[in-house]
Amino acid sequence: MQDRERPPTRVDEIVERVADAIERGLLKPGERLASVRRAAEDHGVSKNTMAEAYDRLVASGHLETRRGAGTFATGTARLARARVPPHLAEAIDTVSLLREQLEAQHKVRPGDGRPPPAWMEGSELSAQFAGGKWRPGGSLEHGYGSSWGFLPLRERIALSLVERGISCAPEQVLTTMGANHALDLVIRHIAEPGDTVLVDDPGYYPLFGKLQLARLRAVGVPRLPDGPDPDALLALMARHRPRAFFTQSLAHNPTGGTLSAAIAHRVLQAAERHGVTIVECDPFADILPAASTRLAALDGLRRVISIGTFSKTLSASLRVGYLAAAPAMVAALNDVKMLTVVSTSTYAERFVAHLIQGGHYLRHLRRLRQRVEAATTLAVASLAEAGWPVPRPPGGGLYLWVPFPEGLDEAEVCHRASAEDIFLAPGAIFRPERGDRRRPAQMRVNVAYAGDPRFLAFLAAAAGRSPARR
Repeated sequence: MQDRERPPTRVDEIVERVADAIERGLLKPGERLASVRRAAEDHGVSKNTMAEAYDRLVASGHLETRRGAGTFATGTARLARARVPPHLAEAIDTVSLLREQLEAQHKVRPGDGRPPPAWMEGSELSAQFAGGKWRPGGSLEHGYGSSWGFLPLRERIALSLVERGISCAPEQVLTTMGANHALDLVIRHIAEPGDTVLVDDPGYYPLFGKLQLARLRAVGVPRLPDGPDPDALLALMARHRPRAFFTQSLAHNPTGGTLSAAIAHRVLQAAERHGVTIVECDPFADILPAASTRLAALDGLRRVISIGTFSKTLSASLRVGYLAAAPAMVAALNDVKMLTVVSTSTYAERFVAHLIQGGHYLRHLRRLRQRVEAATTLAVASLAEAGWPVPRPPGGGLYLWVPFPEGLDEAEVCHRASAEDIFLAPGAIFRPERGDRRRPAQMRVNVAYAGDPRFLAFLAAAAGRSPARR
C-alpha cells in the first residue's frame, strides 16, 4: 500500500507524467496514445507496469479505451478538480475490475464474479420478482426499522448457521447491505489507520481496495489448494501483529479452493496464540454442503466473525447480507452500522424472508446447484480442449483459477481480449501486492461463462491451437 513516506514507483511516475501532460494540454483531447507494448518500450518498463499505469489513468478519467481503436486522451481531464488523495486513487485503481462488472461494457464475460442474471431471474424466482405475488405480512412501518435488521429474517439466518454447525442465536446476527457492507463495518471497528491486517493471497480484490481506503496495510498469506499456508500465517502473525485475518474458506475467490479440517485447526490455533480476529466470508454457503469445514463452526463465533450474503445465490440487486459474531462484537458492529447508514432496507429483507419462508428460495437453490455443477464440468473440459487445462476444484462455487500456457504474458493477453470485447479477470488484480512479478500468470474464470464459443476460440488462438467446432 502506498503512503506518503514510500517513494513513488515506476507506475506512479508514469501516471503522474501522463496526467500532467493531459492537464497542461500537451496531450490533446482525442489524441491517440501508443500501444501498451510500444509505450513500455518508450518508458523502459515492462508491459505489466505500463498496462497498470494505463488502467490507473483510465480509472482517474485521463484516458479512455475504445474497442479495436486503442487508448486516447479524454476531453474531460478534470482540470478543475482537486487531485485525488493517493490512498483514494490506489483504492479506486484496485477495484477497476469491479467497475467493469457493474457497467458491463464487454459482451463476453468469463471474468465476471457473479452468476448470470438469467440464472436468478430466469428461475423459479422470476414470478416472485415480477410483482403481484408478494404481499408483506403484518403491518409495514415506513420508518427506518430496527438497526439490527428484520427479525424473522435474522431468525432464518441463525437457523441456517446452526445447520452448518455454527452455534448462533438471532441476537448474534446483524443484517447488512451485502457482504461488502459487512466488511466495511468490521474494518471500521477493528482497525485504525496504520494498522496491519492479513488477507488471502490471491484473494478478494474489493477487500484490498477497502483496506487501502481505510489506510491499513494488507499483507498477503499464500493460499494453498486447501486453505491458507499455516506456516506462513503463523510467521506473519508473529512478525506483524495484525489486527485481523480476512479469509474465504469455501469456494474461494478466485482459486475455487476449499479449506481442509487440518489447516482450519492450525489457523485457529495461530489466531488464538496471537490474539487475532478472523473474518470468514462465506458467500456461497447456501449452495455448499452444510457439513463443510468452516472456521466459524470450529471456533463457535468466539474469535471468528462470519459474513454471508444473498448476492451470489439470490440477487445482487437486493443488497441483503449479514454478519454473525460473539454478542459483544455484534453489538459494537451494530453501533457502527447505526452511525454510518442508520439501518438497512426492511422492504428488501422482508422480501428475502418471504422467499425463504415460502420455499421459493430452496427450490431456486436446488436448480442453481445443478447449473453450477453442469457449468463446471463443461468449463473444465472446454478449457482443456482449448489448451488451457485446469484441475476441477473440489468444493463447488463459480471459480476456476486457470494457469496461462508457458510463454504467454498475462497483461498482454488480457488487453488483447478486451480489444475483442472479451472481459478477463487477470491474476494480478487478486494479489495484495500487484507489482510482484514472481507470481505465475493466471486468471479467474467464471464457470457460468466459460463455455462461450468466442471466449474459447480466443483462448485456443492464444495458445496456438485451432478452435474445435461445437
